[in-house]
Amino acid sequence: MRHGDKINNLGRKKAHRVALLQNLASQLITHKRIVTTLAKAKALRAYVEPLITKTKKNESATQISHNHRLVFAELQDKAAVKELFTVVGPKIASRPGGYTRILKLGIRPGDNAEKAMIELVDFNEIYGKGVEKAAEPAKKTRRSRAPKKEEAAAAPEATTTEEKAAE
Repeated sequence: MRHGDKINNLGRKKAHRVALLQNLASQLITHKRIVTTLAKAKALRAYVEPLITKTKKNESATQISHNHRLVFAELQDKAAVKELFTVVGPKIASRPGGYTRILKLGIRPGDNAEKAMIELVDFNEIYGKGVEKAAEPAKKTRRSRAPKKEEAAAAPEATTTEEKAAE
């Protein structure tokens, strides 16, 4: 019985699974979006999001180099680590989490496996129309955004007096 066993072994031994996740993570970082099976995408999300979080924790020079070493120990790919710290890290600096998005793509005709696309959220051009606004930390307020009744009533009167003055 597998009570409480939350890791998806993906039908592989540990060494094979680790190598698979290393390769998928380095390709995701390099290409910003990959297509794989849904089970692999979900396992990859749990593997890559803590690595992306390590790019944000840069208090001092020793901390930066230490995080580089930690991420390189996981990925074993210099180009992917450089891309992660120079391109991906600064772009996701203000995001509090949720760096990846999984979109289901249907089934694969050969073996009926469910396909999915996993992508880095801030690098999607279609959904990224408001990325510049998202770079600033969001205000935490509970006030209503609707204009007050006095302001709404004063606005039309101001335009009518301006029009009368123009005549």
